[in-house]
Amino acid sequence: MSYCSRIPLNAIHGLILAVLTILLSSSGAQAGTPVKNIVLVHGAFSDATSWLSVIPLLEADGYHVVAVQNPLISFAEEVAATKRIIALQDGPVVLVAHSWGGVVITQAGDDPKVVGLVYISAYAPDAGQSANDASSPYGWTEGQKQIRLDDAKFASMTFKGVSEDIAQRLPLATQQLFFATQGQTYGPMFDEKITVAAWQSKPSWVLISSNDRMLPPAMERAEVDRLHAIGSITLPTGHMSLMEDPAKVAAFINMAAIAASK
Repeated sequence: MSYCSRIPLNAIHGLILAVLTILLSSSGAQAGTPVKNIVLVHGAFSDATSWLSVIPLLEADGYHVVAVQNPLISFAEEVAATKRIIALQDGPVVLVAHSWGGVVITQAGDDPKVVGLVYISAYAPDAGQSANDASSPYGWTEGQKQIRLDDAKFASMTFKGVSEDIAQRLPLATQQLFFATQGQTYGPMFDEKITVAAWQSKPSWVLISSNDRMLPPAMERAEVDRLHAIGSITLPTGHMSLMEDPAKVAAFINMAAIAASK
């Protein structure tokens, strides 16, 4: 009688299952590449420093983080600037946007390196829509009413808009700094229609700011179902959620990056 014939059948069956489990787990780990690159895209009337408090938290979690410095001069330049940063990353990327940046990542996120999209108090238009198309069904917000265009069609916010509608939950000194450093934004960009909606083919996550006075919270809530979001969270923040509660924003991005790795 051979040695194998003396082993109980149920023991052999258990051994086979154990080996298969190990092999399947091993092949799954090799097939999925962990996301270590996070690219952040800022909104209008702002710059990359709006992510100042979020970046070190993500870096502490082990991510390589880059914040795009968008030019705010044309939609094509916005997308090109974001794609240049994506191209520099070694491996898969989770693309994160705040506010107007949501329009940018919806188009730029079609890049094959992008494995997930995170919308932070942001627009998420469909293909053939503009930012204004996405938000107009919800009416003009008090913040949008404070946008002013100059003769060259570049937009800026009044201090009233900054202090009451964009950064109303931040300290006065921060509001003053925001107002002094705001980037002029080319107004017609908000009417430019995107040609592709990356969220149709990439997993997405949505963070809603329930006290947003710049973008309609109802629009942000509707995005959860419309984008078939993998996950969502609602924070009691104003529009600058990434500055008001950076710990929760960073934790949400981290959760998305982990999920996108599977």
